[in-house]
Amino acid sequence: MKRHSFLIWIMFVPSLFAQNYISKVWQSDNGDGTYTNPILYADYSDPDVIRVGEDFYMTVSSFNCTPGLPILHSKDLVNWEIVNYALEKQIPEDVFNMPQHSKGVWAPSIRYHNNEFYIYWGDPDFGVYMIKTNDVYGKWSKPLLVLEGKGIIDPCPLWDGENTYIVHAWAGSRAGINSMLTMRTMNAEGTKVLDDGKNVFDGHENHHTLEGPKLYKKGAYYYILAPAGGVETGWQLALRSKNIYGPYEEKIVLEQGSTAINGPHQGAWVTSADGTSWFVHFQDQAVYGRVLWLEPMSWKNNWPVMGKDLDGNGVGEPILTYKKPVQGMPITSPKESDEFNNGKPGLQWQWYANASVKWSAQIPGTDYLRLFTISKKEEPNLWNVPNLLLQKLPAPNFKTTTKVTLTTEWNTPGKTAGLIMMGQSYAYIGIAYHDEKYWVQQIICNKAIEGLKEKVIDEKELKSNTVFLSMKVSAPNANCVFSYSEDGKTFKEIGANFIAEKDLWISAKMGVFCVSEKNVRMGGYADFDWFKVRK
Repeated sequence: MKRHSFLIWIMFVPSLFAQNYISKVWQSDNGDGTYTNPILYADYSDPDVIRVGEDFYMTVSSFNCTPGLPILHSKDLVNWEIVNYALEKQIPEDVFNMPQHSKGVWAPSIRYHNNEFYIYWGDPDFGVYMIKTNDVYGKWSKPLLVLEGKGIIDPCPLWDGENTYIVHAWAGSRAGINSMLTMRTMNAEGTKVLDDGKNVFDGHENHHTLEGPKLYKKGAYYYILAPAGGVETGWQLALRSKNIYGPYEEKIVLEQGSTAINGPHQGAWVTSADGTSWFVHFQDQAVYGRVLWLEPMSWKNNWPVMGKDLDGNGVGEPILTYKKPVQGMPITSPKESDEFNNGKPGLQWQWYANASVKWSAQIPGTDYLRLFTISKKEEPNLWNVPNLLLQKLPAPNFKTTTKVTLTTEWNTPGKTAGLIMMGQSYAYIGIAYHDEKYWVQQIICNKAIEGLKEKVIDEKELKSNTVFLSMKVSAPNANCVFSYSEDGKTFKEIGANFIAEKDLWISAKMGVFCVSEKNVRMGGYADFDWFKVRK
């Protein structure tokens, strides 16, 4: 083959030469045909998974962060990568243009029907939305409100011959009732709920906080797999009936039992191409969020059996290591580090609210991420500032480093860019300008959720407007130690240790930002060369 022909050929088959991203801080794949749980040590809460052909697709809750509804892809249920987001902006846009902590996208369901991908989710304040696409890697439809109402959450559809159903739970904070599952009918297109519904299971007596139902049909039975008992300490319940409206028999099929794995529940039943069953679920890890586990699953007397019954009481318990569902697939991870090629953040990043084109330059051909110094306006701290660019914590122990150059324009003080650990209280290391000099600062804001102000813990004068910022995070409580360097080689610790705190319903998140104080002259920007995550 001639050289120019070969070059043309490789332009059209780049996937043959693409390298998988492999995390330096967390791997579940042991490289010998087995995996060790968790498969993802990051806040992928309320997972739902489907298989289409030989490909697995997963989506999870995204709450107030955008873009929302991340789409992850895997060939073996162990090695995952983020390939898209289904929800560009949350609606109503005027509401979600500002951070709406704990609100937004709750517990979605993803399904494949008539050659289209569907996602349903419940917004606890507005109702049940649906979006769909025929290209999971492409653009999804605009959200459609299929059922309006407060406190209607965790929907899951089922197309069953000529009938279409949707089951959902209730959020007590909005509906005044919870621990109840309700079944409704929809039109064949799945775009409109047709009735007021019928309650099909009451968990008040034995299964408090019953929620997150997933609806399936296998053989003669309808199954609802639903968690109960609460996020931190709950269990997985299986319900079955030969009539979709019940009555439903019940059985606890996964619990902590004799293990140290708290609250194993809420997830998805999925089969591999050879017909083997698996269950993907989360485990609450406090400040690190809800991390993902993969359990082998079998069937006995028409009941699912998840994990292993280690204590002999007839209920499955989580396992640590097992053979992979599909052998021979390469190791890959959701991206964490980022070179910011073409000035754009990778798919691992989300904003704290609906994004604005004004926040970041994102010019093709650039090799840095330029964030503009957007005003905090009247906010006392960063808790309700939307232009924070954040990602999930990827492991119990890791270190992240970035290189940033702050250009104030007009030599104006009151502008800051930095590397942050964000939550109900937060801390960051940043670069700022005052007294005609550039400074590296370590800032802590305790009780940001209550409107308290930031405190400068320490600051050091810099020789230029470029600095390397670093944050080391250590288990078990995400203890953060900050350091900086002017040459990228020798780092000095600065300030005080900070114990990270989670957000509302999501983990603490790490990331970068660039802001200015109110009444500061417009202008200024920060260029982040890269963002690296390693041991």
